Amino acid sequence: MSEPTASAGDKEPGQQGRRLFGLRWGRLEEPLGFIKVLQWLFAIFAFGSCGSFSGETGATVKCNDDLKEMTAISVQFGYPFRLSRIPFEMPVCEGNATKRTLHLMGDFSAPSEFFVTLGVFSFLYSMAALVIYLRFHSLYTENKRLPFADFCVSVSFTFFWLVAAAAWGKGLSDVKGATRPSSLIAAMSVCHLKQAVCNAGATPAMGLANISVLFGFINFILWAGNCWFVFKETSWHAQATNKENSAEQGAIDKQ
Repeated sequence: MSEPTASAGDKEPGQQGRRLFGLRWGRLEEPLGFIKVLQWLFAIFAFGSCGSFSGETGATVKCNDDLKEMTAISVQFGYPFRLSRIPFEMPVCEGNATKRTLHLMGDFSAPSEFFVTLGVFSFLYSMAALVIYLRFHSLYTENKRLPFADFCVSVSFTFFWLVAAAAWGKGLSDVKGATRPSSLIAAMSVCHLKQAVCNAGATPAMGLANISVLFGFINFILWAGNCWFVFKETSWHAQATNKENSAEQGAIDKQ
């Protein structure tokens, strides 16, 4: 006896596995779909690691006057790194005054805010492009303008990520120099006189900020790779392929 054929109800689970919520999840296994997922993830890592960073630097000041105790100075800083707006109290070893308000040096908000803003826009665009690719993939073959627009946007993001990662890397280097305990000591006039002894305190842990720069360059690499896969969907690549095939066919006919 022949085996019974599968009913329509038996096929539904398999179809749902390929298409859920109107999205064809199997396209994530394709290079263009997979790289868009990576772009989405690493955009979150980039702006999240930079935007959530906070650090602490400090120093200790001990006046030579035995009547005054050693003063520990602790300064908190973080994104968007407008250090010139962050105050700290410097002890005064002579006179009636006990403290004087100073500020850290430098404003590095421009490269950090550009980096975070680019990460947010990359996150939003990657999410929208991924949904379109999974739900309306036929538009990539039917509408010639969509792949071309996607290619132009990908080239723009590639350029901006290179600029943003390089600029934030330089900005982070300047932030490190401005927040060293030695820079804090150099900014306090009381430490340049023989009235007090100043020593380094807490050293900022910049690991998360360093990782954010790395994520920036990874995003640049991902968007550069995405340009190639999107280019293959454009009419330019199709025309070049047709010319190559025609040339090969002509060479074969001559033989």
